[in-house]
Amino acid sequence: MTIHVSPEALPALVLNADFRPLSYYPLSLWSWQDAIKAVCLDRVNIVNEYDRVIKSPSFEMKLPSVVALKSYIKPASNPAFTRFNLFLRDRFECQYCGSKHDLTFDHLIPRARGGRTTWQNVVAACSPCNLRKADKMPRDIGMWPSQTPFQPTVYDLQANGRKFPPNHLHESWMDYLYWDIELEP
Repeated sequence: MTIHVSPEALPALVLNADFRPLSYYPLSLWSWQDAIKAVCLDRVNIVNEYDRVIKSPSFEMKLPSVVALKSYIKPASNPAFTRFNLFLRDRFECQYCGSKHDLTFDHLIPRARGGRTTWQNVVAACSPCNLRKADKMPRDIGMWPSQTPFQPTVYDLQANGRKFPPNHLHESWMDYLYWDIELEP
């Protein structure tokens, strides 16, 4: 899955006050208009700029390419249980066959057998695998997910989100992206 970012739109990368992106996936971006508004409202500091200048009769400034919030926003420790976050936890692939197409989700213990819709009981599944498993238990049909479902942390989702970079990353953003990932030996 790719997030499409148009370089012509001149978006601004939004960093938290600690200079980490608010989100890696989707990448925390504001339109240039929202970035200018935040600058004028004194809510952000401009960290880097594009070469493009905007002008009015009494005002002129370069468009910000990177902004940092002045107030730190504490990330939620427990992400919401949403379809998007479930797919992100499971890296946008079927946990049974690895397909990245036609995704839905499957209850390991089917709802018809008392299974609940929780992080620990739901996995991403393609429609063909979901239909094949139907309301059967994994042991009855021999379909086991590639990973045991778990409740992810925000950091788990951010780590997976880094694996799906947008199609365009402006060079001024590179000093602020991916700097906190572990380096290979």
